[in-house]
Amino acid sequence: MIEEIRDFDDERVGIYSRLTEAQLRNRLEEEKGIFIAESPKVIEVALDRGYEPLSLLTERRHLEGDAKGLIGRLDDDFPVFTGDRQLLASLTGYELTRGVLCAMRRPKPLSIEEICRGKHRVAVVSGVVNATNIGAIFRAAAALGIEAVVLERTCCDVLNRRSVRVSMGTVFQVPWAYLDETLEQGGLERLKAIGYKNAAMALSDEAISIDDPRLKGEERLAIVLGSEGDGLSHKAIEGCDYVAKIPMMNGVDSLNVAAAAAVIFWELRR
Repeated sequence: MIEEIRDFDDERVGIYSRLTEAQLRNRLEEEKGIFIAESPKVIEVALDRGYEPLSLLTERRHLEGDAKGLIGRLDDDFPVFTGDRQLLASLTGYELTRGVLCAMRRPKPLSIEEICRGKHRVAVVSGVVNATNIGAIFRAAAALGIEAVVLERTCCDVLNRRSVRVSMGTVFQVPWAYLDETLEQGGLERLKAIGYKNAAMALSDEAISIDDPRLKGEERLAIVLGSEGDGLSHKAIEGCDYVAKIPMMNGVDSLNVAAAAAVIFWELRR
């Protein structure tokens, strides 16, 4: 059902124009929350993975272009809102990537035990607050053999609009869950109880290289990554079974966390 939007105050598209990321998320009951997926390819991946769409917002010119295939997958009475490019950019506050947005229901939260069952290589992310980095970490995980991602609550929301777009929809493909506790206060022990050896990625004189045979030989390994600025806390590092780092050249001491994750995932793939 295609409906024309002609002004900013149209209540039918308030979900796109007036709710903040935090309001969309609904922190009290996450499974009742909403997120926004952006671009046809990303929306297609979400639909393929069983995510529930609520409505579509698209530029008028894409009704017979990029949005046509999506609309064809939806019921005839599914709400599809449309308008010209300038109006929609003013309404949402940003230019639409490929001219299409989709409001979707958040999935029921999973436990780390559920997502890690039978998995041999998982990433554990602490304190990464940049949505671009979260999206890039997921894309690298999907491409390079990481089977699940565990996150501290200090991280950016996985289903933030930007992290979803940067991930190219891989946040829908790689299982993920949040820890209820911090790494220092029970999180690492919980991973060990599941059967993982924890490897902290940190700049330390005592750190072994990521190509060390001991790391690569572990049956089940959790790769623990810290924040963009400060990295992992000393207590978290001390609580891990290994401390490892990427060998560097030319006086460079570190990489962006997403770039580092890609290198580490490739080296430590099973």
